[in-house]
Order: sequence, then structure tokens, then C-alpha cells
Amino acid sequence: MIETNALVRRFHVGDSVVHALDHVDIKVNEGEFVAVMGPSGSGKSTLMNILGCLDTPDDGEYRLLGESISQRDDAELSEIRNQHIGFVFQSFHLLPRMTALENTLLPYRYRDADMGEARAAAEGMLDHLGLSDRMDHRPNQLSGGQRQRVAIARALVRKPPLLLADEPTGNLDSKTSVEIMGLFTELNKQGQTIVMVTHEDEIAAYASRVIHMRDGKVERDVQNKTH
Repeated sequence: MIETNALVRRFHVGDSVVHALDHVDIKVNEGEFVAVMGPSGSGKSTLMNILGCLDTPDDGEYRLLGESISQRDDAELSEIRNQHIGFVFQSFHLLPRMTALENTLLPYRYRDADMGEARAAAEGMLDHLGLSDRMDHRPNQLSGGQRQRVAIARALVRKPPLLLADEPTGNLDSKTSVEIMGLFTELNKQGQTIVMVTHEDEIAAYASRVIHMRDGKVERDVQNKTH
């Protein structure tokens, strides 16, 4: 599903050049659950931005679902994100004046869609994630775990082949984090491909494989022994 070849991303800081990614090669197969770890400045967030088509590399190649992404323009990248990628972030990014259902429907607002079918899909996804009695609640009426479930519903409502999660438990307490990671595990068992950035070993332990990054390079790529 994902393949990068000698991926390079540079940033200019004053008179110096920082290699946020320095010839990174990774592969993620369909149905895998992969965690990306590393200290601050290791390149993990930059890698996630490129995998999510939010940024493009300076050199090297990124292939998603067999198609080269590296040289696409902004309009093409936007279409790829909408069609193929769901995002879950640490801070939820829910619109405060919209209900859980309305937030979940947002991916359909950017394309010509049958809103009757879209509403049925959104209601079905929220029900699947245990929020059938919270559809008309606004974010400030929901717990942190419920808000993250709405964010996951929004990410998955159009059934994207790839789910990218950036510190998805960063704003949650330990009990709620376990619940959300249990949900990720269940989604993966159902066939969802997941790539997740985290700095927490106990969260990475839910993934079947962990990529460790340091100084813009892949330091090691290991199968999780608990799986």
C-alpha cells in the first residue's frame, strides 16, 4: 500500500539546512498496523505529512496504492487525501458548533454526494463506534474519548484504504487511551491499514510493527513480539 524510496525532505533554518528526512525507505502492506516512533526532531511527523499527502518530498519517491505521488500538484493531492486517506489527530479537530453526526458528514461536503446515502453511512459508522446515542451532541457535550471516536468515524466514513493517526491518544487519560487503542486493534482485525505516530511505548505495543526513527533516518524496523 505504501512504499517510499530514498525519501528526502529538507528545511532551511537560518543559514543551515536540516534534513528532516534523510533517504528514508519504508514499506507498509495492506492490512498492517504500523507505529512510527522517535524523539522530537526524528522526522516522524514530517514522514506522516508526506504519507498523508499534506507535504511533498524534495527527493525520492512515494508510492501509494502503486501510484507515484511525489510530483502531484495540490489539487491532485487534495483528491488523493479525500479518496484514499483518513486522518485522526491528537486534538480531534472537530467543529464546535456541529453535532457528532454533522462532523462525521464533513468528508462528504467536499464532493458531489447523495446526502441521504452519506447520512446513512455516517449514522452507521457512529453506531459501529458506540455513539448511536450521541449523534446530536456537540463536541463540548462529549468526553475526550467520545470526541476521538467521532474523529475516527469522520476519518473512516468514506471507507479509505489508509488510516493515519498522529498521537491519537495524546489528549486522553490512560483508561480512555486503552479503549481507543482497543478500537484501533479491532479496526485493524477487520482489515483496516493503520499507520500511527506515537512517542509512547505502551501505545506502540498495540501495533504489529514499529518503525523507530532518529535524525531523519529509519534506525530500526521491527515486528512487535507481542503479536
